[in-house]
Amino acid sequence: MVKSKLYKEIEKKNANKEQVAETVMEQPELIPELMEGVANEKLSLKFGCEKILRLISEQKPELLYPYFDEIAAFLDSENKIIKWGAIITIANLTVTDNKNKFEKIFKKYYASVSGPDMIMVANIFKSSEKISTAKPKLTEKIAKEILKFETASFERKGKLDPECSHVAYGHAIDALSILYGSIKGKKAVARFVKKQVGSPRTSTAQKAEEFEKKFGIS
Repeated sequence: MVKSKLYKEIEKKNANKEQVAETVMEQPELIPELMEGVANEKLSLKFGCEKILRLISEQKPELLYPYFDEIAAFLDSENKIIKWGAIITIANLTVTDNKNKFEKIFKKYYASVSGPDMIMVANIFKSSEKISTAKPKLTEKIAKEILKFETASFERKGKLDPECSHVAYGHAIDALSILYGSIKGKKAVARFVKKQVGSPRTSTAQKAEEFEKKFGIS
């Protein structure tokens, strides 16, 4: 599959991204072309290449690990979708991170916890379990970063939107529920969750209540 054919496959109207990912996993020499595609100005190609890289990271992270630094650079992208994808892909790569590259970008990875992009924060929280499993020594540090969310503010269409915070709190509680048993700073987490028992968002309030019951917090 030559470069032009790869891109043509990705840009097809009903392109089968999973199938393209399978092809690239069989021919990993094509990965640099995907990396170049993410930098392309054509959005269909840009997003298609990002999606395929993400699929590969889920199935064969070892194939993408040599490109860890380049993928980490996507966190600086001006395109939100590319940044969202990078958060997920990087988390998938931590299982193969024998050179501790993630530790070097830890602060950058969690920098967006303070907002204003709710989807970015949700992706970070959802990915934290995978990172903690791959790198248990970072679990305490990850929990502390999630707690910083308490000072976050979010925007929708350029205006502050408290509802986004209520939604993201639910994702934060989900993440902390998974990390809770492995951390020492349980009191700070318990206080964080307890404040959400009265959340105006029903699902978030329920998650806080379930957290308290699960861990015997009163």
